[in-house]
Amino acid sequence: MKFTEQFDVIVIGFGLGGGIAALNAAQAGAKTLLIEKSTVPGGLSICSYGAVRSAHDPELAFAYLKTTNGGRTPDDVVRTLAEGFCDLERYVRELAEINGARVITSVEENEERAKAGDPYRRQIRGNYPLPGTDTFYHTSVVDVPGFKAGESYPWANGAPNGPKLFKVVHDNVIAAGVDIRLGCGAQRLIADPVTREVRGVTVHVNGQEQHIGASRGVIIATGGFEGNAEMKAQFLETYPVLNAAARNNTGDGIRMAQDLGAALWHLWHVHGAYGFRHTDPAYPYGIRVKRFPDWFPGDHDKVNLKMAWILLDASGKRFMSEYQPYTQDTGVRPLSYFDPVTQRAARNPAYLICDDIGRQMYPLGKATSNDEGLRYDWSDDNLKEVGNGIIKRADTLEDLAKQLGLNPAEVKVSVARWNALCAAGRDTDFDRPAGSMLPIIKPPFYGSTMWAVISNTQGGPVHDAQSRIIDAYGKPIPRLYSAGECGSAFGHLYLSGGNIAECVVTGRIAGRGAAAPS
Repeated sequence: MKFTEQFDVIVIGFGLGGGIAALNAAQAGAKTLLIEKSTVPGGLSICSYGAVRSAHDPELAFAYLKTTNGGRTPDDVVRTLAEGFCDLERYVRELAEINGARVITSVEENEERAKAGDPYRRQIRGNYPLPGTDTFYHTSVVDVPGFKAGESYPWANGAPNGPKLFKVVHDNVIAAGVDIRLGCGAQRLIADPVTREVRGVTVHVNGQEQHIGASRGVIIATGGFEGNAEMKAQFLETYPVLNAAARNNTGDGIRMAQDLGAALWHLWHVHGAYGFRHTDPAYPYGIRVKRFPDWFPGDHDKVNLKMAWILLDASGKRFMSEYQPYTQDTGVRPLSYFDPVTQRAARNPAYLICDDIGRQMYPLGKATSNDEGLRYDWSDDNLKEVGNGIIKRADTLEDLAKQLGLNPAEVKVSVARWNALCAAGRDTDFDRPAGSMLPIIKPPFYGSTMWAVISNTQGGPVHDAQSRIIDAYGKPIPRLYSAGECGSAFGHLYLSGGNIAECVVTGRIAGRGAAAPS
């Protein structure tokens, strides 16, 4: 193989995991190339809430993560992640020195909110009452002097703090002298045909194929397969599943690793909820429902935010708690049910129903994207979505049901049942928190078809505690590493902020490992 260029380390994918990996490789003395097939950096990471899951005690963090992985991830991999979480606050503060960014923890944030009279508090703990939950908290970049996300990253449409965290990483990557190339898509890994030792990467740039050498190692940080319809159809139980962002995450890194014999794990596991499909067929993403604060099981009585809607299945019946402890993670799972009698996925699509009081409360949806020339901003009063057909409106429940293709009689019964539960002050059907319950009584009524929507997939190539990609026989593929969500360690339940933290932990490990001379 003749290489057009030679580097020590090549990192594929410029999200947070790839950025951290490239930074650490360069800091370890490696001549480093960071490539991204999109014409903009940030991947899915830049759209996130930017809350880096941190921990105080590695043993407690390990106990929690071991339970949430349900035995699907080896202990040494889980322990490495837990230990890494305990150094993340320090590390983020260190990175923030590059541009004077302000970093606070969720504890400090809650203290500031209390002083300002803000009733909202960020949850401090894991998402569930499992062993070790109290050791967790978040670390966030909340301000970067002189930085305006709309100017620096105008294509990023997500949560406010995601671009700030990415800006901190981006500035560090530039300062470390990493060669960054956008619009440079990796096609295949180049490896020794006998030893499988990875030697480089074949890329496409402006329609031209190039072969770039890597004398020490290659790191795959390409995220998951949210944007690959065929992989979702094969690996996920329900179909279709819309992706909330990252249409460029098409499983490239997974296939490249497979080509060299990589084992795979967690391909079924996704982080997602339910949401809207745009009426414009050219719009490529599902639009998630409003992000509600997470609540802790056992603290039902502390929830005090009204959720405007209920969900009905294809028969017009309610089938789940619409407000789960971490709705944007597990909310997608009930939609996967397949009814063997009717031979259909009776809950995908499902159907959102609310009234005019709920319609006026807040935006029902939140679009996310990281693409040049593409942006959809949901209206504050939801009337733009009524106008463009995403949301249906009718003066009666019967007429709304007909517009949605549902049985009017069943819809009336389901809404009446819900209103009776609201009057009683308890959801005895699905145990939705009482403080979130809102009756559906005031016309006009609103509804929309709701689809399974994922924020990101967790599955991909297996990696060990050193972030080395492992083959089907349990052996490391020489000089091949992964970072971030391409083969995430989360194998059963997700932890809010966990993928962002994982990007940092595995990026640091993979960067240093790949940079080490053979």
